Amino acid sequence: MALTADIPLASKGSFLITPNVGLMIWTIVVFLISLLILRRWVFPRIAAALDSRATAISNEIDHAADVRKEAEKVLDEYRERLKEARAQSEEIVQRARQSAEAHEKEGKDRGKELITEAQHRAEREIEVATRRALDDLRREVADLTVMAAEKVTRKTLGEADQRRLVEEALGELDFSGISSN
Repeated sequence: MALTADIPLASKGSFLITPNVGLMIWTIVVFLISLLILRRWVFPRIAAALDSRATAISNEIDHAADVRKEAEKVLDEYRERLKEARAQSEEIVQRARQSAEAHEKEGKDRGKELITEAQHRAEREIEVATRRALDDLRREVADLTVMAAEKVTRKTLGEADQRRLVEEALGELDFSGISSN
């Protein structure tokens, strides 16, 4: 009999295959108690956390949609200002041309020299006025872009990030319709 004591348990028959009723009952009891504890205290907390997270996400989506609508409204306003700036620059060009024609009629004796000088001066003034208007518009678009980005991300951006966002926003605007003539 001393030999049988040295034989491993698996060689006598697998303990996993032979049913042990007492072990099965205790396993079922422990499982049911664990399930009851989970169902009673853990699952409601998980469900509440998931519900609050879903509500927070929904609120953030609604807020982002509102911010986007506001940003689109501001962008439309600035597009309108850009149209006004273009109209003003065309008016300035028209006035400059009329002024040049009036000077030509008045001073034919000094005509060509004075007209050329007046046209160059008017073009420079138009170019300077256009640049100022565009610079002002770019600054305003930049400020609004940064404000909208801060609202969306709810944090203040660093100087480099602000400049990058401004450059991206300005790159999307169409300034090709404004010329220096």
